[in-house]
Amino acid sequence: MSVVGFDLGNESCIVAVARQRGIDVVLNEESKRETPAIVCFGDKQRFIGTAGAASSTMNPKNSISQIKRLLGRKFSDPELQSDLASFPFRVTEGPDGFPLVHARFLGEERTFTPTQLLAMVLSNLEGIAEGNLKAAVVDCCIGIPVYFSDLQRRAVLDAATIAGLRPLRLFHETTATALAYGIYKTDLPEHDQLNVAFVDVGHASMQVSIVGYKKGQLKMLSHAYDRSLGGRDFDEALFKHFAAKFKEEYKIDVYQNARACLRLRVACEKLKKVLNANPEAPLNIECLMDEKDVRGFIKREEFEQISAAVLERMKGPLEKALAEAGLTTENVHFVEVVGSGSRVHTIIKIITEFFGKEPRRTMNASECVARGCALQCAILSPTFKVREL
Repeated sequence: MSVVGFDLGNESCIVAVARQRGIDVVLNEESKRETPAIVCFGDKQRFIGTAGAASSTMNPKNSISQIKRLLGRKFSDPELQSDLASFPFRVTEGPDGFPLVHARFLGEERTFTPTQLLAMVLSNLEGIAEGNLKAAVVDCCIGIPVYFSDLQRRAVLDAATIAGLRPLRLFHETTATALAYGIYKTDLPEHDQLNVAFVDVGHASMQVSIVGYKKGQLKMLSHAYDRSLGGRDFDEALFKHFAAKFKEEYKIDVYQNARACLRLRVACEKLKKVLNANPEAPLNIECLMDEKDVRGFIKREEFEQISAAVLERMKGPLEKALAEAGLTTENVHFVEVVGSGSRVHTIIKIITEFFGKEPRRTMNASECVARGCALQCAILSPTFKVREL
């Protein structure tokens, strides 16, 4: 019997499976641990995951990404409207008030619901798990953000049904992280409670949870979130900065060209990663638009200035989680940082100043949710005996 955990990220997904000796993260067909959450429609076939990401630069208008942001939301939702401005593909309002995604597939214009697109991503992940386990995958656990509404949860379940999966549980990402952290800890106190704050900065959202541990016990004390604060906001700040700079210096407007927009966004994301480790970074793109090569340069201080508005919003969820838990920063014994967006240098600085202690990285920042989901699936499944928590 299969015991699988799926972490459905906004940008990429991870599959973890339970084996007799523990939890393994499964490699996809390109031997990578992360699979892009993208569906690209071509003239003759569709490309999902890694293949979709490879085709997206050549075919931006038919490459659908960030499906999680569209799921179970009304088209009139202000958050969805602000997201649509940066998407290269076309989204319109369906007859029921929900978004419909337009793409050219097999030579004709077609529309897809976000649930159908998520089902395609899930069936691709299912294939990755089956290839690794050499067995059919049906029972699974799917990680979802803590702020998902009932409609969004139903949409995930519908997508899983279309993909032929039977989720034993939709598991909050914050709880999955807490479970993956606590289950292997052998030094948990018998009587006093160990309080750990988990700060998860993902691609498009931020979630903070405070968890109390005792020997064999895990208690969620509080959680807070910002649904639109993540790594992509830093990319967007860099993108706007360089788009304005290139317009002034090279007289090119990237907003007029979907492919140029996509290439600059990809370059800005790489630039952000370089700035995490270095005080300054260059940006060079060949033939960005109108046969022009562009180059730029940015220092970390300048990057912090242009993303100041994003950084200011970080304290809100931290304060709310602490207040809800009824604790002071002195009562929080450890701070754990996870999530793909958490590697930004200034974020660590803000968290350190807020809690008055250096955050730790004892878990793999990207894989902890998938591992927690696989653990939860193992707990619910009769196949494995798991330590009580």
